[in-house]
Amino acid sequence: MKILFAGGGTGGHFYPIIAVAEKINEIADKEKILEAKLYYMSNRPYDKAALFENGIEYVPTIAGKMRTYFSIKNFFDLFKIFFGALISIIKLFFIYPDVIFSKGGYASFPTLLAAKLLMIPVFIHESDSAPGRVNIFAGKFAQKIAVSFDEAGRFFPKEKTAWTGQPIRKEIQNKAKEGAFEYLKLEPSVPVIWVVGGSQGAQVINEAIMDALPTLMNSYQIIHQIGPKNIKGIEEESSVILEKHPNKERYKPFAFLNPLAIKMCAGASTLIISRAGSMIFEIANWGTPSIIIPITNTNGDHQRQNAYNYARAGGCIVIEEANLTPHILVAEIEKLLANKEKMTHMSTSALSYAHPDAAEKIARELINIGLSH
Repeated sequence: MKILFAGGGTGGHFYPIIAVAEKINEIADKEKILEAKLYYMSNRPYDKAALFENGIEYVPTIAGKMRTYFSIKNFFDLFKIFFGALISIIKLFFIYPDVIFSKGGYASFPTLLAAKLLMIPVFIHESDSAPGRVNIFAGKFAQKIAVSFDEAGRFFPKEKTAWTGQPIRKEIQNKAKEGAFEYLKLEPSVPVIWVVGGSQGAQVINEAIMDALPTLMNSYQIIHQIGPKNIKGIEEESSVILEKHPNKERYKPFAFLNPLAIKMCAGASTLIISRAGSMIFEIANWGTPSIIIPITNTNGDHQRQNAYNYARAGGCIVIEEANLTPHILVAEIEKLLANKEKMTHMSTSALSYAHPDAAEKIARELINIGLSH
């Protein structure tokens, strides 16, 4: 049985694929199913270690991106799309997988087009409230469709769409409370705020935190996931801002957090501040109250829709980028952390919103399609 994964470009596309691959391997081993040969086709491997650890063979292809705004790059990317589709057809023909699982995104388009032409069964998953253009295209011929947000189901045929939630890697699915404060060198008696902007960080959030830092350090500890591109500048700025602050050791900046560190941060955190991408589902799974700050300009306005859908479920409060001032951020943090009843309600609502079995449901369906094919 051969299963091929497609997608990439961001951690939000890549790591749910890893979560599903983990479950496929686990089910195949436990139930003595014919060994699954796994492939990952994209324009870059994204995380070679994760592919290797899960026995996934990387199959390179070419992908072009069609931007919704005018750019000369669109012209050159037309050639990338054409040659990417041609390469994908040839490579898929020789692999000929039994089923393809796609997370969408421009990197998956050549693979999906090739799959349609070669009549290979396709299973797609949509992480956002409003699907991207590639998943809208693939939804027309996909055999099965899974969505993270129930609201996304209206864009696809009802008879083949299921609300599964977001697949989460098993190594970060459960937060680690034991040893978390020691690991992160934090004080157990002081509330912890974890600020995360996504796999690449978030400049707008970083700037707001820097402006609010002297005030926040009086009452809280800050774990700040900054992103590799911004770490040096933020470290230099924060050292100047906190030079004479009595609690400057409470600020913990990180460029990147590995899975163990993520579990520890989740275990130590009282409140999480995040963008409105796939991190929402990890936060919900941990049952941690959150402040969600969606990116203003995204395709289909999906981040704002994600944020408000989660807020309506009671798991978070939303601050729009336009309203993200240091004063408002501090006021919202203080108001939330002072209201224990509200924090408890948000935690309960978050856990109710989570779908911890999403990866297993998708993996089982892929195995069923693969075996029948």
